[in-house]
Amino acid sequence: MVKTFEWIGTLSPFASGPNLGTASVTLPEGSYTTLRTHGGDRVVRLRQHVERLRQSVAVEVREVPLPEPVVRAALGAALRACRHRESRVRLTWAPARLFVSVEPFEPLPESLFREGAACITRPGHRDNPHAKDTRFIATATEAYGRLPSGIHEALLVDADGAILEGLSSNFFAVVGEALHTEEERALLGVTRSMVLEVARSLLPVSRVPAKIDALDQVGEAFITSASRGVLPVVRIDGRTIGDARPGAVTRELMSRFDRLVDAEAEPV
Repeated sequence: MVKTFEWIGTLSPFASGPNLGTASVTLPEGSYTTLRTHGGDRVVRLRQHVERLRQSVAVEVREVPLPEPVVRAALGAALRACRHRESRVRLTWAPARLFVSVEPFEPLPESLFREGAACITRPGHRDNPHAKDTRFIATATEAYGRLPSGIHEALLVDADGAILEGLSSNFFAVVGEALHTEEERALLGVTRSMVLEVARSLLPVSRVPAKIDALDQVGEAFITSASRGVLPVVRIDGRTIGDARPGAVTRELMSRFDRLVDAEAEPV
């Protein structure tokens, strides 16, 4: 069960539900960001998550101050109240109210990282890709409920055939000697930014996305998010990517990302 707390000077119980998506739709509209703990009470790049909350709200309305120490205090109090071994957290900023939703974090099976995931595509894009708006949560939750068995994620494809992102992830493809990912039409995740950092010394990075009609040119693919980290993708719409196994570039980026998380995770 997810527990949600509202920060209004003190931390008090607000709501509960079976998962973060269900609980989030009961909250006021605003911006949100999702993260997970490492070692129980450590998180990665909280400052960047807070900045995402501020920027997302500023896209829709005037900017409202959201001090990082306030968010840190609220998050720390919520984690101590729940005491999960590891937690998945959603911060919802509906000025001037901050909600901290916490549920136990259950990592994906190791076999999925070792063997790779299957995805499908669906037409679509975010109306405002630079704002992580809570109104998108209901859309994503409904879409996940319709995914066929064995499919991990749905990738959004724009009218020009560009693969933009997943419902709750960013998408990367290795085409030739370069790593490709959408920049302007996709939500720029915190995990995505970390992957781009560790990728720069490994191979060239292109902000031109892979196209759905050119999947045969994609040698490797993966998706990223706070809960997944770096997850290899080996099938899209039933079509095999590369040799149907996580590729060398993906495996190296997984390793580099994990080392960066270990180095940067800090207690709250």
